Amino acid sequence: MNTPQVQTSDTHFTMPGMATAHSHAFQRALRGRTQRRATAANSFWSWRGLMYTLAETLNPDDIYAIARLAYAELAMSGVTMVGEFHYLHHDVGGQPYANRIETADACIRAALDVGIRICLIRSAYMRGGYQQDLAPAQARFSDPSVDLVLQDVAQLQTKYADNPLVSVAVSAHSVRAVPLPQIQELAAYATAHQLPFHMHVCEQRRELAEAIEEYGVTPVQLLSDHGILNERFVGVHATHLNAPEIQALGAAKAMVCLCRTTERDLGDGLPQTTAMIDAGTRFCVGIDSHVEPNAFEEIRAVELDERARTEARHTVAEAPQLLQMATEQGFIACAASDAWREDRVTLRRNAIALAGIDAQYATDGVIFSAAPQAVDTVSVAGKTIVEDGQHPDLPEIIAAYRTVLQRAKIIE
Repeated sequence: MNTPQVQTSDTHFTMPGMATAHSHAFQRALRGRTQRRATAANSFWSWRGLMYTLAETLNPDDIYAIARLAYAELAMSGVTMVGEFHYLHHDVGGQPYANRIETADACIRAALDVGIRICLIRSAYMRGGYQQDLAPAQARFSDPSVDLVLQDVAQLQTKYADNPLVSVAVSAHSVRAVPLPQIQELAAYATAHQLPFHMHVCEQRRELAEAIEEYGVTPVQLLSDHGILNERFVGVHATHLNAPEIQALGAAKAMVCLCRTTERDLGDGLPQTTAMIDAGTRFCVGIDSHVEPNAFEEIRAVELDERARTEARHTVAEAPQLLQMATEQGFIACAASDAWREDRVTLRRNAIALAGIDAQYATDGVIFSAAPQAVDTVSVAGKTIVEDGQHPDLPEIIAAYRTVLQRAKIIE
């Protein structure tokens, strides 16, 4: 097929595999544990402190076990490609492992063992913020030079060059965590090697205030002023943009990765999605913190949350365009442009969420109504990895995950 489609048979709807282009798999271990006032997670920044506490406890085997569960859950939701925005690099205290890419390898191994594709988005992190020291947990994220970051990128590219299920991209974590000269170096490398370049941008208003204090402009404006925006740029969140920034993203044909279930969970706010689409920005989606296991909700939220913001119906995109964002555009953001054509997800037409949807409304029904429980089979590059809605290794995957939580004293 030339464009992503939902096809209909007597018993099933069939669609391409979906991509979630922004994941922090280790944060899956926080699910259900930050929703009460007593957890002191009443803002993004206090939630971040709880996430840092988790990050300080995990070794590479733990990261593998958590990622394997997160990725199996994605597969059972119809996802066949994950973009792992990876910044948990080093040992506790910030000492690099003897194999500098050990934790990246753990994420890649987890994806391959589940059977899905992965784009390892190697993220640079260099400071705690403008005029801020690194927090203790941030030492595990941080590198003293861009050369070390790019050494890891090159090692990943070489190691997995012959694996069609693995791709690599480059990231600067954010304007807050990486100074402008280093962002420019990373972006230049991505351009020279024709790799996607990902960044968190404008997720929180405090982030904007800090950028203005340091640079005199907001984050996306800073990137635009220095020629960093282009068609390979993937801006994650883009929640709080001004009109010139929206126009700059569109003029560059850049991509924005919305992560609406996480953005709702963290109280980030509502992006100006219609204005970005009208300006020419492309979209993909990401599960981010894995707060909710529903890839269908992640994509329909692009439209539905804009309806809530604008108090109107039919705002951003109809189902065929949302399907393209969930599949083709997400794969592009993950450096695997055409691989979506090789993956298939079948959904049971007799599943309660899809009961009564006929061929005429197949795409609309799947995008706006489907749930993971409707997924029957998932295949990646011709290999079936989910059958009858279940991953075959799920019991063992869950048991290993629970062992990690017990060791970390998260559960008894």
